[in-house]
Amino acid sequence: MNPSSLHERLEHGIAALGLALPAGAADRLLTYQALLQRWNGTYNLTAVRDPAEMVTRHLLDSLAILPYVQGESLADLGTGPGLPGIVLAIAAPGRHILLVDSNGKKVRFLREAIRTLGLEGVRAVQSRVEEVEGSFDCITARAFASLADMLGWGGHLLAPHGVWLAMKGKPADEELPGIPAGFELRARHALHVPGLEAERHLLVLGRA
Repeated sequence: MNPSSLHERLEHGIAALGLALPAGAADRLLTYQALLQRWNGTYNLTAVRDPAEMVTRHLLDSLAILPYVQGESLADLGTGPGLPGIVLAIAAPGRHILLVDSNGKKVRFLREAIRTLGLEGVRAVQSRVEEVEGSFDCITARAFASLADMLGWGGHLLAPHGVWLAMKGKPADEELPGIPAGFELRARHALHVPGLEAERHLLVLGRA
């Protein structure tokens, strides 16, 4: 798929999501996608190889949670190659964002992406989630573990009035009894990602 077709696919998806992004954001998102594709050949950062699928499964999938992101600081736990953290940093700049992953190759890519895209206030750390310190208004986690494990490892990072956005494929009903004491499910949203037939759900959690 040529660059203009990718741009059209992305723009249509952004419109379908009802989002208004800053000027130039779509171009920067595609710069990120191209960088990911280039590094993927050597570092195997994602199983998604097709550029058009990357637009749908990575960019639009990440953008679908943008209306629920809040606060001045965000930690993206188990970010992998920056999903959704880097996408959110491009789409809604001005927030302090910490990208956390334990994989050194992925963190090297993240730092190159931050540098290439000139993302201010965004930094990447190679660490296990439970060893990270800080307090964040918003935490994102894209299906990297069960709710019990996510909150068990990273719950200490959530600010008192913060929101935890857990991105899931299935509704994750069977995980709800495992939510640790001190946390509660606030809301659940079925997400409709343009061009994606698979289920996507967002669970919004907070301190009880």
